[in-house]
Amino acid sequence: MEKLKLYNQENLNHLRSQGDQLAEATLLTLVSQPELISKLNSWNKLPDSQQREELPSAVKKYFDAFDTSPDWVEIEKVKLAHDFFRENSSYYLSMLGFYALPYCYAFADGAQVLYRSKRITEDIGMRLAETTLFVMDIFKPGNFLEHADSLWTVSKVRLIHEFSRYFIKNKSIGWETSWGIPINQEDMLGTNLAFSLLVIRGFDKLGRFPGKNVLEAVLHYWKIVGFYMGVDIQYWPNTAKEAYELESLIRKRQMKESDAGKFLVTSLINFYKNAIQDSSLADLSETIIAYFVGEKASSILGIRQYAEFPRPLYNFLLQLSFFRQSGLKPTYFRMRQDFHLQTKRNFGKEVSLRIPELIRS
Repeated sequence: MEKLKLYNQENLNHLRSQGDQLAEATLLTLVSQPELISKLNSWNKLPDSQQREELPSAVKKYFDAFDTSPDWVEIEKVKLAHDFFRENSSYYLSMLGFYALPYCYAFADGAQVLYRSKRITEDIGMRLAETTLFVMDIFKPGNFLEHADSLWTVSKVRLIHEFSRYFIKNKSIGWETSWGIPINQEDMLGTNLAFSLLVIRGFDKLGRFPGKNVLEAVLHYWKIVGFYMGVDIQYWPNTAKEAYELESLIRKRQMKESDAGKFLVTSLINFYKNAIQDSSLADLSETIIAYFVGEKASSILGIRQYAEFPRPLYNFLLQLSFFRQSGLKPTYFRMRQDFHLQTKRNFGKEVSLRIPELIRS
């Protein structure tokens, strides 16, 4: 419970000015040598020792950091998190789209980053697919136990975040210093809480709360992910109480109305209306989101719950969502196969996570 002492206004104000120094140093090298980005994107795993020796020192140092294995990893919690995802993957992924992501849009300052990304505002379907792919990658069976295959994905997403910081700080018009630096440490903590605590809270809203042990196992799993993502994990909660307190403090500080948040959630709902094949379900997408994010966030986002349903019906509605892969309990690899087939059909290409490539004029 010592971490509760860290959760105060002063510390979180400081975190809004903190980014990711390791990724920043790497990006500056990549910006000066953009051909390296194409090389990195051509690989399908972390560069080996021989490949790293051919990289500039800052880039080599970046990838060397992913060789570090934290000594605080609790194997039983990792296994429990894997078991939970395996048994509930369809619900977990649906919860990202109908709860975690739109909930983040209600946090005005952080929403400004997403609003300024054309890839989000103009291609929100692809962004959702990339987020789904990221989560599937980090929950690959055996990850952080028998292998660490997801670290290649994590390393790319970390650099994608750094490119967002770079372009917003150097290219975006109208960025206000009061918002903090783009994708700052407080916002990263909030996002990882949305992908862990909020997902479990969503299960509770369905009447499927998996218990405190599972919640704390999922929190521990995202602590490992955060460690490699460049999150300052000294602030990451280890217990359910710490998670509730940190999320509550961030919510009180950051949940407020913004044009950016309203635009993002409207874009998301419009995407669902066009993407979900069942028209009756598509028309309920706003109601489903409003149910999960709650009354306050709904008011801030300018959405509403047009009907009230019993919790079992929300279970049924999520089963029908386009996030469902091969039934309610598919194998991981069948789910992944179906995901790629579905997204290729929807977008005309296979979804992948790529570091933004620069074109020199």
